[in-house]
Amino acid sequence: MQAAIIALSSSVTILFLLMGLVIGWMVKQYVDETTLPKLHPEMFDEEGNIIPDTIYAVRFENDDFEYEDEEDE
Repeated sequence: MQAAIIALSSSVTILFLLMGLVIGWMVKQYVDETTLPKLHPEMFDEEGNIIPDTIYAVRFENDDFEYEDEEDE
């Protein structure tokens, strides 16, 4: 009897997990298809239209930083 309860509860747990994954996937797909992406103000021209040019992003890394421990050596 105890083995049947364990098997039933683990089966129900796995079923609800799979059902939650499928429903979550479907909701995410629906939200992605129906909402507009958030665009930065730099991507618009004076009239409010999206600029058709390629926009580049630059990332600066600060590798020159020296730690205080290194100065003692």
